[in-house]
Parts: sequence; C-alpha cells; structure tokens
Amino acid sequence: MVIHVGVAGGGSWGTTVASLAAHNVPTLLWARNQESVDDINNNHQNSRYLPELWLHPDLKATNDLGEMVSQSDVLVMGVPSQAMRETCREVAEHLRPWVPVLSLSKGLEQGTMQRMTEVIAEELPDHPVGVLTGPNLAKEVLNGYAAAAVVAMADLSLAERIQQLFVTPTFRVYTNDDVIGAELGGALKNVVALASGMADGVGTGDNTRAAVITRGLAELTRLGVAMGGRPETFAGLAGMGDLIATCISRQSRNRFVGERLGQGQSLDAIIEEMDQVAEGVKSIPVVLELAKQYGVEIPITEEVARVVIDGGTAAQAYKGLLRRPPTTESDIG
Repeated sequence: MVIHVGVAGGGSWGTTVASLAAHNVPTLLWARNQESVDDINNNHQNSRYLPELWLHPDLKATNDLGEMVSQSDVLVMGVPSQAMRETCREVAEHLRPWVPVLSLSKGLEQGTMQRMTEVIAEELPDHPVGVLTGPNLAKEVLNGYAAAAVVAMADLSLAERIQQLFVTPTFRVYTNDDVIGAELGGALKNVVALASGMADGVGTGDNTRAAVITRGLAELTRLGVAMGGRPETFAGLAGMGDLIATCISRQSRNRFVGERLGQGQSLDAIIEEMDQVAEGVKSIPVVLELAKQYGVEIPITEEVARVVIDGGTAAQAYKGLLRRPPTTESDIG
C-alpha cells in the first residue's frame, strides 16, 4: 500500500516538511494562497517564504483543503497555533477515520492554554495524534544541510512507521513517546529566544547569551516537567537542540523580534514587517498563566513579558534578572 501524505499550511516549515515527505511518498500540500500553489506546481518553489530554494519535483500543491485531506493517509498540520482549531474544524469534514495527525506548530492556544496535540484531539477525536519537532530551520533543511528531528507519539510503533516518511539522506528522524515534553520544548523555547534576541539587540556579549540559553533551558524544563514531560526530553532535540538553534540563528523569527525589541523598536512595527508568525509573542501570556497554575518560577519569561506586554525596555529586563538573589544552580531560581 502506498501511503499518501497531506500537509496543511504553505508557510516555510510546512512547505519544507512536505518537500521532505515527497522524497519518499506521494505528497500534497494545501496552501490558501493560489500564487504559492501555482509556484510549487509549476516552478517547484515557494518563492514567497523560501526564495531561491528548490522543492522536491514530485511535491504537488492545491488550495482545495478537502482535496488534500480526503487523500491523506497521514495528515500534517503546519498552520500557526492560533489557527489550528479553526483549521481542524474544516479538516474534520473530509478526514477519513483513524488517519494519524501530526502537528508542526510550536505554540500554545490562547484562552484554553492547550498544546496543539490537545487541540487536535478535541477537534479530531479518535485520530492518533503526535508532533514533529526539533532544531529545524527550514532554509537549512531545504539546502540539504544535515539536520535531525523527533516524531513524538504515544504509540511508538506508529511513530516508527511515520518516522520513515520524512527521513532523507540529510534529515534524520528519531522517535519519542513523550508527546508532552517534546511539544512543550518547542513551544516554551520561543520565549527564551525572545530573551536571547534582546541580549543581541542591547549589545551584550556571548557570555550573556550563553547564560540566557542555559538558564532558559532550566526554566522551560522546570515548567515542562511540572506539566508532565520527562526531563531527558528537554535535554534532547526537542528541548536543548531546538532552543539553541532558535536562540542563535539569524533565521529565527523569535530571536529576530527580540533583537529588534532590544534595539528599541516597537512590537507593532516589528510584527508589521514580518510575513510569518513569531509564536513566542503570543505564547507569553499562556506561559505566565501555566507557571502560576503549576507553581513554577519563570524569571526570564516574566522579564520578557515586561517588555512585550507591559512596554518596558530590554535593558530594564536584564537589570531585573540581575537583581534576583543568588542561589544554587540546581535551585528553582
């Protein structure tokens, strides 16, 4: 039996994952933008999001969601977190029973504070749900640079079958049954990336960036474990790996937003010039509420919130962190 993969979402990462799958199986990508659909089908490119990069020639695209979903034996959801529920409701009209659904989104839903697999499970009940995550910058993956990711699903045997759909000679895929940890690692690291970008924006050095990344990992691990994830997951590709890539790469949208904030630009002006979502900005209120609910200290997130939500400056945020009393490295502070 030939497996057909469907991908919902024509942004940079959704397109890249679709191109990876097209190396192995028939793959159909759904995008709302007809120009992107035509570009993929006629030119094997998605110039809007991935200029001057080539997609697998067998990848096909459509702007008919029902066409894509009805053909899918594995469905990949590559839409932004705040559009996930609405898109799943549209998908439900066309999805055949028991088709596995894989999330690419690294965000948390505002209001419900749910992870994306929880949103998908509510809207598409009786479908196995998982996440594909890791330190994956779309342009580098399409350029053929070596990279690795994790497919996390409760059913490891199913994860192992899905794993093979995305493996290429330069893209290695691991499996994990810690869906909570893998998903939270991807969502929580975006806030730390904002802090790392702010460090660059205010002109601090590599020592500061290293401290932010390291303590940021401790922070997201504390919260992630409190919410049910396993500590080792946060030390792996879905946690530390994704955190490092997002905090240091010039391609990272969250690091970019943080850097511009550090340079004194307003959030509205920064967002206006971007054509894709920086999930960390929308995740901050949710992360603050989750930390309160689980009784976890998150000082880096709190200082980032003072900039993003309260309108403070990055310099003030770093002064706030320095004012915290010293403690042991293994402590919660």
